[in-house]
Amino acid sequence: MKLTMTRSVLFLALMCTASAGFAQNNYPDTTKRFQKKSFRTFSIGLNAGMLTHYTPFNGPNNGDFRTPEEKLGYGGYLKQQILPGFGIQADFLAGKVNGFRANSLATGSTAQENSSFESRIEWSAALSANFTVANLSLNQKHTLLSPYLTAGAGYMSSNADVRNVPDVSSIGYNHNWFVPVGAGFKIGLSKVVNLDFGYSVYFMKTNNFDGIRSGMNDRFSYAHGGIEIALGKKNAPQLQSYSAIAALREQTAAESAELKSALMTSEQRRLGDQAQYARDMADDDHDGVANKFDKCPGTIEHIIVDGAGCPIIFPAPVVQNKVLVVTEEDRKVVGEAIKNLEFDLGKANIKAKSYETLNRVAKLLIQKNFSLKLAGHTDNTGSAELNSRLSKDRAEAVKAYLVSQGANASRIEATGYGEDQPIASNKTAEGRQQNRRVEFSLL
Repeated sequence: MKLTMTRSVLFLALMCTASAGFAQNNYPDTTKRFQKKSFRTFSIGLNAGMLTHYTPFNGPNNGDFRTPEEKLGYGGYLKQQILPGFGIQADFLAGKVNGFRANSLATGSTAQENSSFESRIEWSAALSANFTVANLSLNQKHTLLSPYLTAGAGYMSSNADVRNVPDVSSIGYNHNWFVPVGAGFKIGLSKVVNLDFGYSVYFMKTNNFDGIRSGMNDRFSYAHGGIEIALGKKNAPQLQSYSAIAALREQTAAESAELKSALMTSEQRRLGDQAQYARDMADDDHDGVANKFDKCPGTIEHIIVDGAGCPIIFPAPVVQNKVLVVTEEDRKVVGEAIKNLEFDLGKANIKAKSYETLNRVAKLLIQKNFSLKLAGHTDNTGSAELNSRLSKDRAEAVKAYLVSQGANASRIEATGYGEDQPIASNKTAEGRQQNRRVEFSLL
């Protein structure tokens, strides 16, 4: 019997070793980042192995009987994994515990040689805590090997049969409490199946488990091998073998790659926008109107054009004696235009709310034939080159609008000074707002 059980244990060990090579990469990556993760937390297990009254805690005489005899035991459990390193399981066990050579008889005597006991475990149930060495791998989300410790409390029904021990008779069914303490390891074959190998010592709360009352409580042990089936959704991993660290590392790496890709795309788009802006704001025909606003591209150089870049057809000149005197009312018209002048953020597009006061300036220029100098300014936000270009474009946009309302383009000068002539401090938002302006000067 002892030889048969030894061969069985060796066979199971060889089987799990052969399976280990196939189990390492059996977990396809189904991680969906930023979503709630589903795990297999419930499992059932079945096992079988050797029951014996020998334990590492029995002392030199092995309790009430000197010689143990291995007998078949079988059991099962239902477990819920609450945390990666902690679970609760309900254990069941049945089988026989046998021993020979009662220590109460003379050593080496015939009576001792013929003495024995057999305790039949009709049923036992225990509730135990399972402490698993959690998977802390940085690279593997699923571990192959999961060592564990168990401890709990249970209740058992057993029947002891004592043979050839004077003054001791067999007892009937007896119910007793016990404390199971064990250790073992599991080998993951897949997301569903684990091999389970363990060793448990059962500390009985009675000294009569083997039928002989003695000064200390009885003990027995159970060495087993078995299989565990994890229950849950099809693609969910087992919680007890899952590494949250490796999963977080994988998710962070994927997020970093996405951010890099997004930044690269954004940079390419920004460079493309800058190139397009440069093309739009260029003046290929040198008529003073940017390409974007030029409705008549390719105008011959030195031809006077309107705000849309088209040649102006002037009527025959009418000689009028006008006195070019700038009145206080004229300055008021220009001041209101400056006050109400607004552009789209970072662009040279005039907002529609500014048209009314600009129309008054255009009417003034037409009536009194004034000359107008437009000076564009910005704050120091951004590069000096972009600020210089933006200030010039905004002055040109005002000029183009006034010309489109009938003003003489030749009497309007548009200049951009960028950030070089602030009228307030650029260290405050209010100061920067004042520096972003287009100045009108009547001449």
